[in-house]
Amino acid sequence: MVDFLKGLKANYTISAALCIMFGVVLIIWPGTTAQIVCRLLGTALLIYGIVQIGIYLFVRERTIASQGMLLLGIVFAVLGAWILLRPNMIIMAVPVIVGILIVIHGVHNVVQAIALKKDGYEKWWLALIFGILTVLAGGVLVYNPFEAVETVVRLIGAFLIYDGGSDLWILSRVFKVKRDKERIIDAEYVNIEDAD
Repeated sequence: MVDFLKGLKANYTISAALCIMFGVVLIIWPGTTAQIVCRLLGTALLIYGIVQIGIYLFVRERTIASQGMLLLGIVFAVLGAWILLRPNMIIMAVPVIVGILIVIHGVHNVVQAIALKKDGYEKWWLALIFGILTVLAGGVLVYNPFEAVETVVRLIGAFLIYDGGSDLWILSRVFKVKRDKERIIDAEYVNIEDAD
């Protein structure tokens, strides 16, 4: 159980650190980063689509499944080509997608705050505030009132840095409470042994 918790803490810490690093990159190079991400996505979809079309053309046996993969390949290839030709259209959809992910992350933080309250942590309400602010930040991105692409990308970067930082703080509190509980259980166990 201890190893599992250590692994979980390591995963969450790495995830939060990557969130902060990616946020910094978006703030420093907003336009370049957005263009690179769109071009990589478009290229990946185009290659996948071409591969599926190629597989269908070179395989002799024609089944419903292979025809379905051909159709999927054509759709992916067209979508990939469209993203490469019109990356700005996709860039405008990115804030909504990132916003939804941040809202989900914020809800998870709220759940962790409630767990901290149940575990008796006095400053659980700070974690709750962080969680609610994260949900609101995601909501701003979903609503997306900003027209300038670079402003939106920088805003995503700022929210990712905040999200990663608040995650690290909440995570440290969750594991502090767990460690304190384990110490109390160990102390009670030792006392029982001494009593015998």
